[in-house]
Amino acid sequence: MFLFGNRLWFNALVFMLLAPLLGVLPVRAQMPETPVSVDEVQREPLVQTIPVIGRLVSLQSGIVASRTAGLVEKFSVEVGDSVKRGAVIAMLDQDRLRANKALREAELQEFQAQHAMQLAKEKLARQELNRLERLRNTAAFNQSLYDSRVQELAVASSNRREMEARMQRGRVKLVLAETELEYSLIRAPFSGTVTLRNTNLGAWVEQGDPVVTLVNHKALEIEADVPAVQLAGVKPGRQVTVMLDNGIAQQAQVRVIIPDENPAARTRPVRFLPQFTAVEIPLAINQPVTVLLPMGGESEVVSVHKDAVLHKANQALVFVVQDGVAQPRSVKLGEAIGNRFQVLQGLAPGEIVVIRGNERLRPGQQVSYPDQNTAPIVGRKR
Repeated sequence: MFLFGNRLWFNALVFMLLAPLLGVLPVRAQMPETPVSVDEVQREPLVQTIPVIGRLVSLQSGIVASRTAGLVEKFSVEVGDSVKRGAVIAMLDQDRLRANKALREAELQEFQAQHAMQLAKEKLARQELNRLERLRNTAAFNQSLYDSRVQELAVASSNRREMEARMQRGRVKLVLAETELEYSLIRAPFSGTVTLRNTNLGAWVEQGDPVVTLVNHKALEIEADVPAVQLAGVKPGRQVTVMLDNGIAQQAQVRVIIPDENPAARTRPVRFLPQFTAVEIPLAINQPVTVLLPMGGESEVVSVHKDAVLHKANQALVFVVQDGVAQPRSVKLGEAIGNRFQVLQGLAPGEIVVIRGNERLRPGQQVSYPDQNTAPIVGRKR
């Protein structure tokens, strides 16, 4: 039994020594590829910026005044209501104005009747004069009567012209009465939101008195007081980045630099045309925004997607993919550029880095990503 056991042990030892030469040892199975998402290290322009606090201003805002005098009979809006251009905001008492319109209509009708009468008298005077003209070379012609008919025609023509002038004045007075009646309906001059009622129901308002305050919160611009020394990089038409309260970056365009410098602060107001998209909450007048103004010319930098960066032991790491294998690499980062970081050291443009699935990777691990052979890169600028 002992001999048999020694022989088995000897055979096993010989097999272990010869197996590598014979190629019969089992080869360790390869680890499966890990699916990931990748992005390309890019070279892109960088512009140094300085933050300036600005505010949202409305292109249409102010007091809506009454265009005629009267008693406020009705309000059609409350504070906070949105109205369309031309909508009735309030109504003044119309009884007096309707009566005035009726009076002007009656006056005009009276003038028209008098004009018709004077027109008939003028026609009759002209007929009498024409009849005497035909008798001029006969014994029946009477010079004194003829001169009297000439005078009568002149008076009739003058009276007719006077009545035409009265009719014209009557028409104008009627138009004014109709306008006053229309003005009793106080309408919104532009679309907006009512922020204040400047008078009360039953109050008497004179022409020009404020009725409501209206603000169009959709027609907005940004105004910022920019230091004069920073105006060199601010040109009309230039695109800038603005930050809202929620941290969302938006774009705006420089519209105009207003030539009105504050001598104490050495600043000038600059207006920007916002290009807001995907704003979750309604914007408000005087809402503060941060404008990132350019500080000179742009330079090209190498950048990497923020999701590619892992922070371990106070060190920034990224997994770089080469030939389907992910290897960690230490990098030195600069400032943020949108959703990317400036790379100061450690990466070159065109290298592929993992941006999703990198938290579970190990050095030397094989990875796969969609269309790996054609290598379309997530987030690559075309």
